[in-house]
Formats: sequence, C-alpha cells, structure tokens
Amino acid sequence: MIESIKRLVGNKKREQGKKELLEQIKKAPLPEHVAIITDGNGRWAKKRGLPRTAGHAAGMKRVREVIREADNLGIKVLTFYSFSTENWKRPQEEVEYLMKLPIEFLKTGLKELVERNVKVQMLGEKSKTPTQTQQALIKFEEETKHNTGLILNFAINYGSRDEILRAVKNIIDDVQNGHIDKEEIDEQTMNRYLLTKGLPDPDLVIRTSGEIRVSNFLLWQLAYSELLFTDTMWPDFTIEHFHQAIAEFQRRSRRFGAV
Repeated sequence: MIESIKRLVGNKKREQGKKELLEQIKKAPLPEHVAIITDGNGRWAKKRGLPRTAGHAAGMKRVREVIREADNLGIKVLTFYSFSTENWKRPQEEVEYLMKLPIEFLKTGLKELVERNVKVQMLGEKSKTPTQTQQALIKFEEETKHNTGLILNFAINYGSRDEILRAVKNIIDDVQNGHIDKEEIDEQTMNRYLLTKGLPDPDLVIRTSGEIRVSNFLLWQLAYSELLFTDTMWPDFTIEHFHQAIAEFQRRSRRFGAV
C-alpha cells in the first residue's frame, strides 16, 4: 500500500514537472528550425534481442510524436536525417525496410499532415531510391505543397558533401553561361543553390544515441547551429526529451562570432 502511494505521488510530481517545463519553454524564444539526427534505432533493437528493423519501426513512432509537438509549439521548420548516402552500405534487409517506411508513412500519416497544414519536403536524391519509394516521396510533396504551416523536411539519400559539390558545379555552369557574375558570388548565392534554398539554417541540431559527430549532415547550414548530443536512443526519445533539448537551447547564448 505504501509503495503504491509513493508511486502515485512520484507520478504526479513527474507530470507536474513536465507541465512546468512546457510552460517554461513557451515563455522563451523557440528555435525556428530544429534538425534531428535520429540515431540508435538498430542498437535499441539489439539490446532487446530484436531485429534492427524493429528499432526503425519504433523510431518512426517517435518521428510522428515529435512532428506533432513541433507543430503544436509553433516551430517553423523540422528536419529529420532519415537515410544518408552512406546508409546504402547497411545490410540489404535493413535498407529494403527503410525504403518501405516512406510508403507506410504515406498511407498512415499523410491525412494528419494535410489536416495540420504541414508542408513536406525531401532533401536528397529521390531518383536513386526504389520506384515505389520515389512515388511516395513525390506524393508527400505534391499533396502538401500549398500548405503554409510547419515545413517538414526528410533528408533521404542525403549527403551534405554531395549537396555542396552539386551546388558548386551548378554555380560554375551558371557563371560560364552568363547567368551570374563570378564577382557577385557570396554566401547568399551559395544558399540559393543548396537543397535547403529558402529555409533558415538550423538553430538547434539534436543527435541521439551518444554519438558525437554530425555525419555529413547539413555541413554548410549548421555553421552556427547549437549542437545537442544525448545518450538517449531515438526510440526512447520522448516529448519530454524534446522539451528538455529546447530548454537547453534557450539557456545558451548565441553570439554568431560577436562578443
């Protein structure tokens, strides 16, 4: 009986703490653009004696939850690093499963995204993904292209070095064809040739699972991003963790090279 009372009191305190944290972050400026490297799905599954694909299924649930909360908070841009150009090296079964996730998400998640006025965009080379995956990604973009709420980016078959190289080549082509003057090239020019054209740079980048690196993700764009690394595996990353990450961002002083 005593233990039950203690648990009840503890649960009430935790719930109160969550409410207070949410109220706290609502009072301070929110990050305009949050980018997340959703790492640790495979290791999460392995710890539980499950196939790696089970970790990705659990991770997709977290993606849905964070999308909803980012939208509820009024965050303007949310970007997920879902599949890198290097991830093709993973076991074939795992790659095939990952390529099916956008198809499944299209069936079960598109309606809610449309209702929430979310605009979905893809960063990466869609043309190199399987046909059904391409079709799902294109449908996401087509069905939400006129939406004006949260901009939701999925980086699929994305690599930042490849993005930068393509941008440089396109700039060279346009200089040679007389479309732009070489002397006028600046940071704003480069921004216009990147896949994130028209988007603000990430204010906050979160990486889960304890790895402390950015893994070829938005290398140009995160020059002044606040980086937050957590040991929590992505399938265990709750809304409370998301709130804590935002609260940590709000505690930091951003000077952008100034004093």
